[in-house]
Amino acid sequence: MLRHKCRHLIATLAVGTALPFAPAKAQDTVLAHSIIVTGAGLGDTPATPAYDVETITRDRVVTSASGRVEDVLSSIAGFQQFRRSDSRSANPSAQGVTLRALGGNASSRTLVLLDGVPVANPFFGYIPFNAIAPERLGSIRVTRGGGLGAFGAGAVSGTIEMTSAGPGEIGPIHAQALVNDRAETQASATLAPRLGSGFLVASVQWDRGQGFWTTPRSQRVDASARAAYDSWSASLRGVAPLTGTVELQASALAYDDARTLRFEGADSTSSGQQASLRLVGRGDWQFDVLGYVQAQDFSNVVVSSTRFVKVLDQAKTPTTAIGGKFELRPPVGDGHVLRLGADLRLTEGRLLEMPFSAFTGALTAIRRAGGNQSDLGLYIEDDWTLGDLVLTAGVRADRWTIRDGFYRETTPAGLVMEDSAFADRSGWTGNVRGGFVWQASQTVALRAAAYTGMRLPTLNELYRPFVVFPVETRANAALKLEKLRGYEVGLDARPLEGLTLSLTAFDNSLKDAIANVTIGENLRQRQNVDAIRARGLEAAAALDLGRVQFDGSLSWTDSEVEASGAQSALDGMRPAQVPRLAASGTLAWLPRAGWRIAATLRHIGRQFEDDQETDSLPAATTLDAYVKVPVAPLVSVVLRGENLTDERIVTRDQGGSMDLGVPRTVWAGVRVGFR
Repeated sequence: MLRHKCRHLIATLAVGTALPFAPAKAQDTVLAHSIIVTGAGLGDTPATPAYDVETITRDRVVTSASGRVEDVLSSIAGFQQFRRSDSRSANPSAQGVTLRALGGNASSRTLVLLDGVPVANPFFGYIPFNAIAPERLGSIRVTRGGGLGAFGAGAVSGTIEMTSAGPGEIGPIHAQALVNDRAETQASATLAPRLGSGFLVASVQWDRGQGFWTTPRSQRVDASARAAYDSWSASLRGVAPLTGTVELQASALAYDDARTLRFEGADSTSSGQQASLRLVGRGDWQFDVLGYVQAQDFSNVVVSSTRFVKVLDQAKTPTTAIGGKFELRPPVGDGHVLRLGADLRLTEGRLLEMPFSAFTGALTAIRRAGGNQSDLGLYIEDDWTLGDLVLTAGVRADRWTIRDGFYRETTPAGLVMEDSAFADRSGWTGNVRGGFVWQASQTVALRAAAYTGMRLPTLNELYRPFVVFPVETRANAALKLEKLRGYEVGLDARPLEGLTLSLTAFDNSLKDAIANVTIGENLRQRQNVDAIRARGLEAAAALDLGRVQFDGSLSWTDSEVEASGAQSALDGMRPAQVPRLAASGTLAWLPRAGWRIAATLRHIGRQFEDDQETDSLPAATTLDAYVKVPVAPLVSVVLRGENLTDERIVTRDQGGSMDLGVPRTVWAGVRVGFR
């Protein structure tokens, strides 16, 4: 029922993207010169710098070596997916995002927003990076930690806010096409015309290729396959003024992605459609009203790594979400910003999968699982500016529900083998956050913050078992909510013109953290451990000398599991897939207008594959490069290099069975831009 409603609403909202561009009335023409639309939400509050915030500008967003958003985000040390693979060679369900070394499983503990809309798959919690073309983005803001506050539930390790670009950043026409040394292609085109006082942005992107070998040469067999991929996405976004202070933003996005991992026939797909409408008012009574709808699907075929035949067909996982947000900022006087708001998210997900015998190839069972979730959040946040001191405090209450959970398994003939209906659960949780930023001098600012947060277990964690052959991981319908408590202090300095430095020390504890816990040989279950405790330092540096620029980021974290009872063997161990050290630095040279020559050096420390610290993934250091050279007034040649030193990047190691990340890859192409 929810999915049917979503499809109807998607169609309605998609049609709505054309509405802002009806012929303007005469009075609008008179006011056009004084109306400015931004396409963004309400502006930052004075207390935004009280938290550990880092912004990636458009110049950095559109000049990564791979042309992929997850590669861009990797320039923020501490950002990590569950595995080191990108969206060409990872299983989509493994692309959860976390910050601050609070990982341990594949779900996202970081809230990822695109123009205010959560983009995570509602069933699994993974981020569909293939749907987000960097060329469409104006900037990305990463807040590590920070708790829930005015953000939706789920931001236990931080928030990533992506803001779409407008014609001023894109130009009326932008296109590029590249090919790499494996004959893989990447192409995109964007139109961004101004229409009266508003604008329209239409964009398409298509990536495809045979992929690279993720299996080491010594482990390849006849059934081994390259990590082939074929993905496209298309978006349409319109922004127009309704009055001198109110603008309407309408967006629609559709995408489809197909990948192969390790063996012939081990294919996965992810697809989705979403649409949103947003009203932003910038008058005396400021407001931001957002509504969205999403429909996503996922399928996956598991192939035996010993007999190389299909053993599981996760045929479909249709998932829908409807949600929205309302925020009001009343005029309460100078030096004072009050935010009152509410947000709502309703999700529904279902799974259909079919296991097969590895010996006979016969279908052995039909499994169905799924459930519904909801979260209603109410929040108040208040900022006070007292000279050089800004204080902030906020409180949030969430009413959550987990309903209609079930797992049903039958034989192919229809005989019921298991039919479980899980008890509904609901409750209220309260969270707080607060902090200050003090401009101690013209060059130094001090800040501190404390906060709490929570995350609901995903439908995937609750009800869906999975196999990465030969390891089986069971679901757990009794999982508790994860609850965060965090503190941090930091310093931001501008000792010289063009030089910015930042240092943050933090202590975060995630109570009842959900982890994949080993309970037998090749057998794991999702369980709540007592906590994951992460303490560490985060540093950033930015230098802008005009023609020379540098951006660097470093994260060092002491992260460990706190466990007792039957899980006591895990106590003191590092969470799975969590490195102790991560660092990134980009040096760019801009010899003249339109030119860019840049190199990026990244290091990620050793990680453990599993909760038992049995198999480790060695540290890896990679070198990337990007070159753009104008050859005509509107045309530039683009050269990109990924992992130029051909570092061996181990992304999975289970008892010696390995997957590898991207090898040395060189791209060449052209970029056309009309401004």
